[in-house]
Amino acid sequence: MLADALDHASMSEGIRHSRAEERIWKHNDVEDLDRQLAGIDPARPKLVAFESVYSMDGDIAPISEILDVAETHGAMIYLDEVHAVGMYGPRGGGIAERDGLMDRITVIEGTLGKAFGNMGGYIAGSVATCDFVRSFASGFIFTTALPPAVAAGALAAVRHLKGSDIERARQRRAVARLRARLDALGIPHKANPSHIVPVMVGDPVKCKMLSDILLDEDGIYIQPINYPTVPRGSERLRITPGPLHSDADIEHLVGALHRLWSRCALSRAVA
Repeated sequence: MLADALDHASMSEGIRHSRAEERIWKHNDVEDLDRQLAGIDPARPKLVAFESVYSMDGDIAPISEILDVAETHGAMIYLDEVHAVGMYGPRGGGIAERDGLMDRITVIEGTLGKAFGNMGGYIAGSVATCDFVRSFASGFIFTTALPPAVAAGALAAVRHLKGSDIERARQRRAVARLRARLDALGIPHKANPSHIVPVMVGDPVKCKMLSDILLDEDGIYIQPINYPTVPRGSERLRITPGPLHSDADIEHLVGALHRLWSRCALSRAVA
């Protein structure tokens, strides 16, 4: 298993449970992946595991380039689209669908939470692959099935987002507006091409304090992200605007952040 250095904890845990040898390649570094694959016996089965949208920084993997390298070395691909399904692609299939790459991927993992607004998850792959997981994966075998009402709700959400692009367009607009307003007020946020807006605080105590005050005084719930989820010194508030957030909602949020940034003596971004 060759895992991207920033794969999330559940992927790392799954790899450990597989008992396969794990090698870590530098985040989104296609050259490092190529170098590591070149050093492995060509006859040895290999699987490259990575995410499409990384949830902490909001960056997007160079999927096409990774696929080119993996295919050159005969490696299978495991792509986590948890933070992309429902929000990218003409039918909400994720970044791989958006980029026309789904047919080149061995296993795609997704969630029925997040964009689909429900709970549960899935993998998509060949019949043989899915049958293998059903037969040998203890995490699947000993997991309670989704209740029928939950499964029906997830099915309705998936069907809706396959045919509707309105929600995706509205979310893109909300993200662009939020970023523009943060820029206007000098509130630092990490640039990326996705819907995730990490507002950089850089202090664990103030990050937690901001989150608490936003909830207590402004009725705004934003999760503080501290170590060990992110490296020390890169603490942040992670914001994901939704398609139903109005301009007034965004103004309420940035107004509260503007006030608290001064109150907590945090540095502003220089335009």
